[in-house]
Amino acid sequence: MSSLFAAEPPLAHAGAPLFFLGMALLIIGYYTYGRLVERILAPDQRKTPGLLVNDGVDFVILPHWKNMLIQLLNIAGVGPVIGVILGIKFGPIVFLAIPLGNVFGGAVHDFVGGMMSLRNNGANLPELIKRTLGRTYYAIFSLFMMFLLLLVVAVFINVPAKLLDGFMPELPLFWVFVGAIFLYYIVATLFPIDTIIGKIYPLFGLMLLFGTGAILASMLWFGVKSPADFLVETEAFHANILDQPVIPCLFVTIACGIMSGFHATQSPIVARTMQTERQARSTFYGMMILEGVIAMVWAAAGFAIYNLFPNEMQTDATTVLRQITDHFLGKQVGAATIIAVVILAITSGDTAMRSLRLTLAEMLHLPQKPIQNRLALCCPIILIVAVLLWWSNQGPKAFAALWNYFAWGNQVLAASTLAAATAWLLRRRKCPWITLLPGAFMTFVVVSYILWTSKAHGGPTGLGLELNLAYFIALLATILLFCVVWYRGKTGDAIEEEIPDQAQTPSDDQKNAS
Repeated sequence: MSSLFAAEPPLAHAGAPLFFLGMALLIIGYYTYGRLVERILAPDQRKTPGLLVNDGVDFVILPHWKNMLIQLLNIAGVGPVIGVILGIKFGPIVFLAIPLGNVFGGAVHDFVGGMMSLRNNGANLPELIKRTLGRTYYAIFSLFMMFLLLLVVAVFINVPAKLLDGFMPELPLFWVFVGAIFLYYIVATLFPIDTIIGKIYPLFGLMLLFGTGAILASMLWFGVKSPADFLVETEAFHANILDQPVIPCLFVTIACGIMSGFHATQSPIVARTMQTERQARSTFYGMMILEGVIAMVWAAAGFAIYNLFPNEMQTDATTVLRQITDHFLGKQVGAATIIAVVILAITSGDTAMRSLRLTLAEMLHLPQKPIQNRLALCCPIILIVAVLLWWSNQGPKAFAALWNYFAWGNQVLAASTLAAATAWLLRRRKCPWITLLPGAFMTFVVVSYILWTSKAHGGPTGLGLELNLAYFIALLATILLFCVVWYRGKTGDAIEEEIPDQAQTPSDDQKNAS
């Protein structure tokens, strides 16, 4: 691929140094750039949506540590595992793309999206889009987002069901697992957030962190015993590097870990359960950084496996996942780690379905405290997801199409969220560059991807334009969009969200929480 943005050889044999550098950048970024963004957003002691509404269903105050784990599991679907196993095929550049994209893009996206919801009474993403980018954009965006969330639910039922089915390939249990996971999604969506999610997510979070930590420790041990096999790019690996442009393909393949628009649909769930805005940086920015760490570990594991077993480059990502766990942990511990990956998918799928219910309720002005209202919204969602599940399992091509459209649609959400955030910051007379620059970059990525990709390029249906022409049109579209965003932000009235009189002085509960 002849392109300025294609994967190039100069980073060959630099896997291990770039891995450790990337991990350091994530940690340093949280304590430096994360604090800078926090100063711009200026969280304070005004009352949060959970304190102002507190309906006992969705607006419920939860402990800070639970909110952080819920946010982590909400946003960390299979992307930071399956996505990076696919993405590391672009080469060691991934070890820089993940931390830089995360610190300056993805974590900012999650932090600002969460703060916007906190300042707008726990509003969901479509409502935030309406208040910042206008009703026309809102109407189109709402339909697109709801369709994407339906895809998310279907994907995050399919993937864990297939992983669980792999434990007993001799038994036809796939549809049993599908039914069990789907039933859990329905129950978790209907019940108050502190009844199921608030109780089981801490355990799930510990399992996830244990599995990722075990992979990291094992890789480091293998590296000590055999340095030549640890994150050193072999000629066989380099010969198999994907013949695709890094921009846009890498940033669509690895969404979770770098930047993911899906996260903006999840942040309002936690914004409604927070005690104080002072928890926002650790909850939103911090959990995205932690997801970046998880993505780096699994990318490194994939990198090592592809070097040791180059033929795995031609197999699907779930097969490589099993190879990683078996090689580094053995079959028994590896099986427990795969269960942790299954949990990743399930804990994003259930809250995706919850987010879809909340979005519909907000659009229809339908209170969610009565159980019959929740059932009324869930029934059509259940029917549509069931149809998607049936269709996506008609063959491997159907599921591949489902995943591909989910991947680039996810980044359309990210670009839209950052555009809304830029207008929001401009109206509040705050520095807009922290969202404008990553928003412009992601807009360029997703537009160029749609223009360039085609079945001939190994992707979903797109326009199939020549790459440089796709870049040029994407650049014009990006400039046009952010000129409109800048105009809307500058011409709108200055926004300083209402601070109820009683919120000016923090309550005893707020003092204790902070």
